[in-house]
Amino acid sequence: MMGGWGNMMGGWGYGGYGSGYGWSMMGMVMPLILGIGIILLGIYLFRRNASHVQTGGQGKHSGMDILRERYARGEIDSAEYQSRKRDLESK
Repeated sequence: MMGGWGNMMGGWGYGGYGSGYGWSMMGMVMPLILGIGIILLGIYLFRRNASHVQTGGQGKHSGMDILRERYARGEIDSAEYQSRKRDLESK
């Protein structure tokens, strides 16, 4: 054979390793897909963080939900729970 062109061992030429249309397209498409993925991840994280800041980190909890959770954890006693509950219901 001549100088590695077309032989099976050298990996050069038309049928060798790393040549052909499929590999060149993958080399062009994969960075594009990766770039789009990074951009979409950035948008997701930005929106998630922005919505967390707008709600003050509380999510969609109402004052009563927080009061019930504090009472259930034992942070406040029954008298304080009833007092704060009346305050929240009067607003």
